[in-house]
Amino acid sequence: GYHVGGFATIGLSKKFALQPEVLFGEVKADTASSFSTLYNFKQAKGVQLKYLSIPILLNYNVSNILALQAGPQFGILMNKDRNLLQNGEQAFKNGDFSMLGGVQVKLSKIRVYGRYAIGLADLKSIKDQNEWKSQSIQLGVGLSL
Repeated sequence: GYHVGGFATIGLSKKFALQPEVLFGEVKADTASSFSTLYNFKQAKGVQLKYLSIPILLNYNVSNILALQAGPQFGILMNKDRNLLQNGEQAFKNGDFSMLGGVQVKLSKIRVYGRYAIGLADLKSIKDQNEWKSQSIQLGVGLSL
């Protein structure tokens, strides 16, 4: 999917900074019970979810251009794929909690980042033995003012 939003960087010391963000994004989810089915895109069932995500990242500045990032991300489900839900109860919880880890490169006012997010909470509200936890890779380009 995609994401757009804003961020601020708050310097804590020469090596550390806090970077809160607000992002709106569309997540295209694939559900499967096995790894091989998930990565066979013709067979996996797609779901589109729209989230307002609030990552709060701690940046460790390795150098002037490279920072390592880690921290929690809170997600608020804004829109659900109604096709999936039209004949059943509400399948997805209204929020998500994830941990992020990644790298950010600062080139003058441009920032390029790559992150891995892993969900810590079950996304579905239907009670059964299976858990649906989010996993995603976030790639982005930002402009610092």
